[in-house]
Amino acid sequence: MKSLLELYKIGRGPSSSHTMGPERAARLFSAAYPDADSYKVTLYGSLALTGKGHGTDSVLQKTFVKPVTVAFDAKTETPHPNTMDIYAVKDGAEAGYWRVFSIGGGAIEVEGKNSYEPPEVYPHNTYAEIRAYCEENEITIPEYVERFEGPDIWDRLDNIREAMRKSIKEGLKAEGVLPGGLDTLRKAKTLYRQKHIDESPETRENRLVCSYAFAVSEENAAGEVIVTAPTCGSCGVVPAVLKYLKERHSFSDEEILKALATGGIIGNLIKHNASISGAECGCQAEIGSACSMAAAAAAQLYGMDFDQIEYSAEVAMEHHLGLTCDPIGGLVQIPCIERNAVAAMRALNAVSLANFLTLSHKLSFDMVVETMYRTGKDLRCEYRETSEGGLAATYRPLIKK
Repeated sequence: MKSLLELYKIGRGPSSSHTMGPERAARLFSAAYPDADSYKVTLYGSLALTGKGHGTDSVLQKTFVKPVTVAFDAKTETPHPNTMDIYAVKDGAEAGYWRVFSIGGGAIEVEGKNSYEPPEVYPHNTYAEIRAYCEENEITIPEYVERFEGPDIWDRLDNIREAMRKSIKEGLKAEGVLPGGLDTLRKAKTLYRQKHIDESPETRENRLVCSYAFAVSEENAAGEVIVTAPTCGSCGVVPAVLKYLKERHSFSDEEILKALATGGIIGNLIKHNASISGAECGCQAEIGSACSMAAAAAAQLYGMDFDQIEYSAEVAMEHHLGLTCDPIGGLVQIPCIERNAVAAMRALNAVSLANFLTLSHKLSFDMVVETMYRTGKDLRCEYRETSEGGLAATYRPLIKK
């Protein structure tokens, strides 16, 4: 598996696969063909169907320093649902070509060019393998991360922690309508401040956790800076859970970093063995993965053992199986923002179940990840970030042109 820093990325929303991935591809292609007079890009699959709503064409035009023409081809079948062809043009002729796959979380693969593939960092590829290694060496998951990433991983994760904290802070202050034509009002500030006189502890927990998740998700929808955890569309879950637990139990920053490490390993396992791309496997791959990461991170904070961390992550993913990706208007707003809040609360519920029921569980985390991938591949394309089915089809008439 690759570094956690290939999972946690700081960047602008609203979509890791539709903006961050294409942005990286354009930057690398420009560096490879700097003498081109202009560039041409053809977007396929989900990139073509929801690229306008996600702003893919806009980010490409901003990233290429020379003129670029962007075409949308929603009919041609390609090996990956997020495929783009990039051409360099010199003196009226084609001077270079890449086929790029935006595989989720801002990561890309360039067909036939392994040099753009980040190196493998971890020698183990399943939770069972990692657990066996840790138990044999009498180390925890955070210690496992440091062993293979090096001690500087904590400074790098601290940058991630700070970026998450800032996205919540900025999101809780912001007001107004999100861009895109749905007239979606920002709600984080209202949720955070709207206290009831007789508010129960349970209601307060739900309100605060939701407000934090809304804050980050709304920042993402507005194209502001967030952290992929594991994607832009699911960026609010992990920060919301960690902030709430830090405030409630006074966990230290060091403990939060260890939680990020454990959650990151869970996200890495999903990314390596299945997918974190909504275009490939539906929203279960994004929100489900984020919920698993947050649940494992919370279990780490509570000092739970390997069984309980695994059960927390497994429960969180299991109950998102089959979740479709059907963003209205191709925008990362409805139902995406609310889903971040619901998943954050579900992550806390998963940890509570793990505290009581771990010894009775039958399914392994690795088994559920495999199931999620097969389920995602079985989903009709209308329900894999194409905005052609589900809520996106039902509410299409409401979108303002």
